[in-house]
Amino acid sequence: MPENTFPSLPRRLAGPARRAVLPLVDALGAVTGPGRALPDFLICGAQRSGTTSLFKSLCRNPAATGPVLRKGVHYFDTGYHRGANRYRAHFPLRASLRARGEAPRVRAFESSPYYLFHPLAAERIARDLPRVRVVVILRDPVERAYSAHAHEHARGFETEPFARAVELEPARLAGEEDKLRADPGYVSHSHQHHGYVARGHYVDQLRRMEGHLGRDRMYVVDYADLFDGTDRELRRIEGFLDLPPGPDRAPGRHNARKRTVMPEGLRAELTERFAESDRRLALWWGRTPSWRT
Repeated sequence: MPENTFPSLPRRLAGPARRAVLPLVDALGAVTGPGRALPDFLICGAQRSGTTSLFKSLCRNPAATGPVLRKGVHYFDTGYHRGANRYRAHFPLRASLRARGEAPRVRAFESSPYYLFHPLAAERIARDLPRVRVVVILRDPVERAYSAHAHEHARGFETEPFARAVELEPARLAGEEDKLRADPGYVSHSHQHHGYVARGHYVDQLRRMEGHLGRDRMYVVDYADLFDGTDRELRRIEGFLDLPPGPDRAPGRHNARKRTVMPEGLRAELTERFAESDRRLALWWGRTPSWRT
């Protein structure tokens, strides 16, 4: 593992202990911020599409390292006002990532799934990380929405059942994107936690990211390909990121939650609501998403 200022702080610290330590990490790391690395690549979403699994798989590659204590720093969405040094505080010292002998240079990265959906994140990423590459995982938007609801409910950010939450979503999100654009320091609880259907209109988010980063710096992954039981898609991702092949191991499924079966009528309704967006996605992507084959 690359050297850093906090070698004794394991990533596996339990939630309360981690939350207690993070302010210390932020404060001490900020002092050494100018000497620390910025990410070479980002996993930008989509939420509940396997980002944690991909993060863990890439962390097993000796040539990649994530931030201290957490997979996502949430700098380009909700933490941008804290400044670049606070962001750098979460990554190793640049000197520790240099190539030594036959070992390649270690590449730093993080995974914050809200980056794909936040209206200002792509512009900020392009401005602050002009050579960064991004990976986006796309999952059946109906399944993604249902999984996101279970996730937000378990975390205490949602109190309504899924069907009601979908019904409330337009009112909850009304005007929130405009507020985020107008006030860079504004944080919208509903935009971050209640966008079950809105987050599944992938093509609009991808086009926004393409407009700022360029298509050649984006790698879009189909969830079904990443979790087909092989490491084939992981190897393609590593190639795109200029990483040598990591351990021969298919990505496991992490952070899954038990949930009830979605009513078929609701599933059919949502599938139809995503039909036009998925059609435009297929044209942009140059392939039919797995959930439409």
